[in-house]
Amino acid sequence: MAIVVNLDVMLAKRKLSSGELAAKVGITQANLSILKTGKAKAVRFSTLDAICQALDCQPGDILEYRKEEQQ
Repeated sequence: MAIVVNLDVMLAKRKLSSGELAAKVGITQANLSILKTGKAKAVRFSTLDAICQALDCQPGDILEYRKEEQQ
């Protein structure tokens, strides 16, 4: 997929654990893990908003588009 989730980078910058972020956002650690690994097929704007508030960042700090290589 061409969308990359850089949640680990922001967590490291903010010195926050996944468990702490999940608690602040109000989602399970399992769902946060799915998002972090890029396996999520969608993310709700309300969840993205809560993550950005908790990490004091912009959506573009978390989500990145990378053009896929043509074979």
